[in-house]
Amino acid sequence: MKREKHLGLVISNELHYKLKYIAEYDGRSLNGQVIYLINKCIREFEKENGTIEEQE
Repeated sequence: MKREKHLGLVISNELHYKLKYIAEYDGRSLNGQVIYLINKCIREFEKENGTIEEQE
């Protein structure tokens, strides 16, 4: 059974405000925006470097 992982981040007030602003502009929650950006980063990395295989 796969379980979701929790990731706590410590960020500046300015970064939090700006990220939340962009998330709301795009119609996403702050969490949804972070997940979107992480996935975008992974797609770009894999496009240049190949697929990252998940370890069990």
